[in-house]
Order: sequence, then C-alpha cells, then structure tokens
Amino acid sequence: QVQVVESGGGLVQAGGSLRLSCAASGRTFSSYAIGWFRQAPGKEREFVAAISWSGSNTDYADSVKGRFTISRDNAKNTVYLQMTSLKPEDTAVYYCATRAYYPTQKTADYDYWGQGTQVTVSS
Repeated sequence: QVQVVESGGGLVQAGGSLRLSCAASGRTFSSYAIGWFRQAPGKEREFVAAISWSGSNTDYADSVKGRFTISRDNAKNTVYLQMTSLKPEDTAVYYCATRAYYPTQKTADYDYWGQGTQVTVSS
C-alpha cells in the first residue's frame, strides 16, 4: 500500500505563484511515476502534469505549459508542482497519484491517490 499526501494549496491572487508538494510512502518511491491532476466544481478530473520515475521525462497539459513545472526529489520521496502566473481558471482541487515508472495522462492508469489540496485563484 502506498500513501500519498498533497500539501501547499491555498488562496492566491491572479498572477501569483504556489508550490504544491506530493509526498509518497514506500521504499520504492524512486520507481513511481507521479501525476498531478485537478478537478474543478462540476467538472471532470483532468490531467495537469506528470513526471517519470527518474525525472527525465515530463509531460504537461497544454493549459499549463510554460506556467507550471513538475520536479522530484527522490531522496525526500517528494514531487513538486511549481505553479506560476496563476489564473482564476486554475482554481480546483489538485491531486497527485502514483503508477509504476512511466507517466500517462489517464486517471485510470494511476494506482494510488491522495486526498487533494485546494487551490483558489482570485481575480
């Protein structure tokens, strides 16, 4: 069993920045790919960004490219999502999830999920 915990959400003005963290338990953290997803009220959960087990491969949704950066520190069992130039449409609950080795954009491909952290961007 893998436990996943997100943190770092909050309220920020448009144009501001936040850094989300995703901590995952387990001795094999370095073999997990990590994906970030988000869900706004009344909408389906959508892919945001993902990173491979080694950190050498990353992927972003078109809506966040150039604004969000995903990175990982395997020594700390933590993945980060640096969010800049935030927009009101980025408001959502942000979730991270794990799967073996290589990331995908599909929620169904991920095995373990955190409880989410709320990000609210005011205009």
